[in-house]
Amino acid sequence: MYKRVLLKLSGEALAGKSGTGIDPETVDKVVCQLVELNKAGVQVAIVVGGGNFWRGRQGVAMDKVTADHMGMLATIMNSLALQDAIEKKGVPTRVQTALSIPAVAEPFILRKALRHFECGRIVIFACGTGNPYFTTDSGAALRAAEIKADVLLMAKNVDGVYDSDPKTNPNAKKYTELSYMDVINKNIAVMDFTSVTMCMENSIPIVAFGLSEENSIIRAVSREQIGTLIHR
Repeated sequence: MYKRVLLKLSGEALAGKSGTGIDPETVDKVVCQLVELNKAGVQVAIVVGGGNFWRGRQGVAMDKVTADHMGMLATIMNSLALQDAIEKKGVPTRVQTALSIPAVAEPFILRKALRHFECGRIVIFACGTGNPYFTTDSGAALRAAEIKADVLLMAKNVDGVYDSDPKTNPNAKKYTELSYMDVINKNIAVMDFTSVTMCMENSIPIVAFGLSEENSIIRAVSREQIGTLIHR
């Protein structure tokens, strides 16, 4: 198994079939796997998006910086919900934010995050990079590089990376393996190019897989053939 992993969860994934808000059943399925990995000695970090509460400007004529900061606040709500669900199963958890909100979470401090891993805690990173114009994918790649994660796990609503949208194209081809440059050169929509480049420069493999598959997170951490592997 990988020893230290960073799991990127989209906000929509936590919403379940409704697409908005937080679905308790979906959260419980995710949390049960995270708790099992923690008990197996895997150091787990999480970056969660906020798309189930707020997604960009949502068609409103709003300043981009304002909209992005609203998205960062949405990630805090999801992070606190995950923290609560994990700790109810007996695993200590810390939320660290890129924006300073000390009343609800710690500020991001790398040394403290590493210490939390040593103490057997799960660490949740909220607010992406803390800067507008950067996605939570970029935040996930950045934190994965900082904590020296063995792998970046991208839990998605589809079971891997395809050459076109499998929801609209029944003949879409699923990739089992890609190089970083394949993703960039073929303009494959798995994560933004800033994130892919950062992972490439730091030799962090990416595994994109379907969150809804049975025990998908555990299987990905166990290096089973699941989803799509993106590496050198």
